Amino acid sequence: MSAAVPGTSKAAHGDAGSKKKKGPSALATAYLVIYNVVMTAGWLVIAVGLVRAYLARGSYHGLYYSIEKPLKFFQTGAILEIFHCAVGIVPSSVVLTGFQVMSRVFLTWAVTHSVREVQSEDSVLLFVTAWTVTEIIRYSFYTFSLLNHLPYLIKWARYTFFIVLYPMGVTGELLTIYAALPYVQKTGLYSVTLPNKYNFSFDYYTFLILVMVSYIPLFPQLYFHMIRQRKKVLGHTEDYSKIE
Repeated sequence: MSAAVPGTSKAAHGDAGSKKKKGPSALATAYLVIYNVVMTAGWLVIAVGLVRAYLARGSYHGLYYSIEKPLKFFQTGAILEIFHCAVGIVPSSVVLTGFQVMSRVFLTWAVTHSVREVQSEDSVLLFVTAWTVTEIIRYSFYTFSLLNHLPYLIKWARYTFFIVLYPMGVTGELLTIYAALPYVQKTGLYSVTLPNKYNFSFDYYTFLILVMVSYIPLFPQLYFHMIRQRKKVLGHTEDYSKIE
């Protein structure tokens, strides 16, 4: 999916009274600040690359090629976020974070990279633009939250821009997968046919269709969860250092 779902962690409650869970250690906080600053800078590089390529070409067609390498690098770098959740320095669900991160990594490598014919599709620019704006805001939000100096504008953007960017990104992702289907079917990309010594078969074409179908139940749930979080977060002050 095109946007990470915001959420909050619950404080632990003891017999004597309510106590908040301890946050990450000073070392972990320093690491997370550096990580988020680097990721913010990386997505800013992608944004600048898109703008420069557009100004140079005078067209938005084929802009993917101008940012292909940094996009692959920084989107793949988000895999570290799964590790952050797994070791407990970020209070988020490993499963949910893993799904969100790997769905983007999958689209980046297993679809857009692997099926070169789709790289010139306008749908690729659609999800790349949505991802870029979303990630600049998201990593900036995390950085300032960790430093306990979160500007309201970034907080507002974090819980408002997704209203447009999330459907925009999902649309681009679905159209890109759809555009890849004929090439996958024709070439048998990543498919495994019988007979073989492992007695195993896999149809990548069918798998991509199932991926598209999975958006039907997942997108509304994640989107409306974010709507609820927006009302909750913008409605009153919270401890933003623990917001996903």
